[in-house]
Amino acid sequence: MTEHIYQKTVAKEVSVDGVGLHSGKPIHMTLKPAPENTGIIFYRTDVTDKDNKVPARWDCVVDTRMNTCLGNAAGVVISTVEHLMGALSGLGISNLIIELSGPETPLMDGSARDFVNLIESAGIQTQTIPVKAIKVLKPLHFDDGKGASTDLMPADAGLHLDFEIDFPQTKVIGHQQISFDLNEDEFKKLIAPARTFGFVAEVEQLRAMGLAQGASLENAVAIQGDEVLNPGGLRDVNEFVEHKVLDALGDLYEAGMPIIGHFKGIKSGHLHNNKLLRTLFADDSSYEIVEL
Repeated sequence: MTEHIYQKTVAKEVSVDGVGLHSGKPIHMTLKPAPENTGIIFYRTDVTDKDNKVPARWDCVVDTRMNTCLGNAAGVVISTVEHLMGALSGLGISNLIIELSGPETPLMDGSARDFVNLIESAGIQTQTIPVKAIKVLKPLHFDDGKGASTDLMPADAGLHLDFEIDFPQTKVIGHQQISFDLNEDEFKKLIAPARTFGFVAEVEQLRAMGLAQGASLENAVAIQGDEVLNPGGLRDVNEFVEHKVLDALGDLYEAGMPIIGHFKGIKSGHLHNNKLLRTLFADDSSYEIVEL
């Protein structure tokens, strides 16, 4: 008899308050249990005059500048969903209702660790229907022509990620590379605590664009020259590339179900991750849906 992996949701409702990274606005977020086959659904509780439901799907991604932003046909958007989505991927949460009082998820400490703790404080409820997954059948590639690329290749089981970054302008980062097989324990230990990062010199430019309004040393690793300005320093010597893996996990989970495959990212970001999913779903022969 086959041992199935079953869908999961949270055991009870749980809420948290925080600040949006790009909006700088206070955000109240509530996570609620959802029935089997619901998927991950966002709702904007501050929007009452039009459709406020935004599914966490690859085809609902409307912006990838410095974050992953979801939107619906009514023009309602939810920004910076990638860290929360990464936490849901790492914990295997299949179904969830996420209510937000504003246009962005709270950043918390810039990693997925607080989201993991919040979900575990609510408890994780195993449901009655097996998980379905997308099994990659042939190699897929997206290249932006500027040195950044993503690949998705077949694998026998699970999701394996290889990621490589290169920031020669600072010794703090330089070249970093990581290989990671997704499993809950290693995710919580290695990937979830890795914070978002940025360069102090770019903050003014980003704020002029309406981005990074809520960024601070409390929720991001700040780099100036060859120094990390955060008083506590880094959480791990490879925190930068580990955070890129977190972003990729969150973006890939917008496939709507887990992926069985081998992901490779080189200097890539949210745009590349979403383009890779669009490439995948544009070709029915590139994948099959299997029951875990």
